[in-house]
Amino acid sequence: MIVPVPVLEVNNLKVYFPTKRKHFFEVHSHIHAVDGVSLKVEFGKTLGLVGESGSGKTTTGLAIARLVQASSGSVKIMGKEVLGLEGEELRVQRKHIQYVFQDPYSSLNPRLRAGRLVREALDRLKIGHTTERSIRVNELFRQVGLSREHERLFPHQFSGGQRQRLGIARALASHPDLLICDEPVSALDVAVQAQILNLLRRLQKEMGLTYLFISHDLGVVQHMCDEIAVMYVGQIVEQADRISLFKNPMHPYTKGLLASVPSADPNRRKKTQIQIYGEPPSPIDPPLGCRFSSRCQLAEERCHFETPLLRKIKANQKVACHLI
Repeated sequence: MIVPVPVLEVNNLKVYFPTKRKHFFEVHSHIHAVDGVSLKVEFGKTLGLVGESGSGKTTTGLAIARLVQASSGSVKIMGKEVLGLEGEELRVQRKHIQYVFQDPYSSLNPRLRAGRLVREALDRLKIGHTTERSIRVNELFRQVGLSREHERLFPHQFSGGQRQRLGIARALASHPDLLICDEPVSALDVAVQAQILNLLRRLQKEMGLTYLFISHDLGVVQHMCDEIAVMYVGQIVEQADRISLFKNPMHPYTKGLLASVPSADPNRRKKTQIQIYGEPPSPIDPPLGCRFSSRCQLAEERCHFETPLLRKIKANQKVACHLI
């Protein structure tokens, strides 16, 4: 299958949240949760979005899925702009983009049986006829490794891994063009994480799925993703294919992230590596210049005043840094 346009195309996406004023005369401030993010995901590929907690990864995913309001920018799914859609148009568009949440329990209605949870997506999006929906639910349970007997159970009767399988089945019910996976295995045991990741890869191969995969775990991202974008305080600082990013990281922040991953290799530990110290700047009206400059060991004077642009350094690698 050849898709003429990217499944997902995001241009200069911004999400600002107004802060509460302490007194009447205080000037309004905003939390710059996402500040000018642009990215593309091609059909059948997986783009990873990584960074520290608070870097804006989840807010980016929620804004793309229209679960939080974007301040400005453009989000296109299969070439169709979605940020301006409202009412019935937005409801119809939701079948093309679905979300797998981090917590597999709190994202499921505890009062509904598993089969009803999955069927609810089909009912609300008006997909298929009544008999077709029952067949589709059975098929989805089989695809994610659950049996028909599981359809009668409530969410609290499942293990954590089974709940996440249920969440994946619900997300796949509408045959989405894009599946956003937001830390889908971070709440699970290591052994169960491997099962869920292998399930996602198998489903991608069988169904031609396209993923936006959000995670702070670089090992998981390396296993799952074709391309990776590194976020820092609401902005993308480096974007590259998986091999280039892990073999030849270029941005000091990316190098620091990779250096922070524990390793049993003594040769790797002996190498001189960039360490990340201190705390990131506040996303409330962030400072001028490179936002990593206050923590960067290599920063020059202009880094504190001139904002670096994300530019192509190699064929498959973009970096936002004055020193490269």
